[in-house]
Order: sequence, then structure tokens, then C-alpha cells
Amino acid sequence: MASSTPAAVAVIPAAGRGHRMGTTTPKQFLELQHVPLLAHTLRAFESADSIAAVIVVAPAADLPFCQRDIVDRHGFKKVRKLVPGGAERQDSVRHGVEHVEEAYDVIVVHDAVRPFVTPAMIDEAVSSARRHRAAIVAIPMRDTVKRVGAQGLIEQTVDRQALWLAQTPQAFERALLQEAHRKAHLEGVRGTDDAQLVERLGVPVAIVEGSSENIKVTRPEDLAMGEAILAARRSVSRKP
Repeated sequence: MASSTPAAVAVIPAAGRGHRMGTTTPKQFLELQHVPLLAHTLRAFESADSIAAVIVVAPAADLPFCQRDIVDRHGFKKVRKLVPGGAERQDSVRHGVEHVEEAYDVIVVHDAVRPFVTPAMIDEAVSSARRHRAAIVAIPMRDTVKRVGAQGLIEQTVDRQALWLAQTPQAFERALLQEAHRKAHLEGVRGTDDAQLVERLGVPVAIVEGSSENIKVTRPEDLAMGEAILAARRSVSRKP
């Protein structure tokens, strides 16, 4: 790969155990229409023009399964590395980020269990990161938000106009994200997402509007919702 050619790499943390799903199978390997969630996710990155390579971070014991039953079986050519995960999501992302080579100018981080991300969403996040150094996909808060006190009583109705719900993909200048993770690791800081670690460096993060379909599958009812989303997309694609 020529160093003068901008290229983005995706880091897909897929090392969670999914305890809230109530199953012994890690949620990233559960199936929607007979295809693992992780494979649905990787399909979008395989199709995204902005993505040159993908690094999957999975439980060490499951790396052979990922290679054989996900990458090889579904023919994902962009998956270049399989990396063992860490104790928590942030550790897993850091492991993946540490394996990114200097040839890539942007790193995209995306949850393995957000299988309804689209190539267009990924490409827009990468484009925005190149303009602003950091960008995340998010959706505006539409429900009324209440601040509740310790005794379960409403203290305030919060103005939702400036509130957004963060999703992934989240895209960052490579060196910036690597610095953010190194600094957080050294200082023992835990963030709820990668953007929070970048915000700590004083770098503003841009917003790319996402979609309510870009759900994170964490509970059994999310699988049912996922089946409905797939069915609706299939119906739309069949229309003349």
C-alpha cells in the first residue's frame, strides 16, 4: 500500500461474552437468518469503499472459529488480522488499535453486535474524521429526558435539543486514537466509548447522523427486532 494513499482500517471489538443475552454463546456469534451477527457486521465493512482492511478482536479461544467459520466461510477479504481481546471492551479496542500500521490514516471502531451499519454510514464517518480528526455516528434524542434524584423523584426535565445518543462506527485520525488509548491505559481511565478518550485530549469530535436501525444487539428482544429489520430491508430491495 502506498503511504501517500489515504486508507482507513476498521477495528471490530468482538470479544464480549454477552451475559445480558442469557446464553452461553457469545452474542457476536449468535445468528440472524442463519448468519452470525459478526458476519453481518463484516459484510458492511467489506462493501465500504473507505475501508482498506479490518482487524477483528475476539476471545483468544475463539480465534480459530472466527477464522474458519466467519472469515473463510463468508469470504471476507479485508480481514487482515485476528487479535485476542482483553478483559473489557476498552482493552480489546486498545489491543486492536496497537496492531494498526502507520500506512493507515484513519481508524474506525465499530461494535461487532451492531450488524445493521451501512457502508454509506461508514464512509461518511471516515470522511468526517479526515475533516475534523474525530467523528462519531449518533442520533438525536427524541424522547423526553428526566433527571431523577436518589429517591426516584423527578428533579428536572432536561432540554433534549442538544442531546445525541452515541453509536458506532466512530472514526479517528490514527495517531490521535492511539495516543488517547495509551494515555487512558497509563492513567487507569475507563471511558464509555472511544470518543470520550479522545475528548480527554481536548480534541472536538464531530457528529454524523446515524439511524435508529443501527441497534446494538445486547438482549434477546434485540434479536427479534433484528429479524424484523432484515425482513424490511429484504422487502425494500425486492421492490422494482
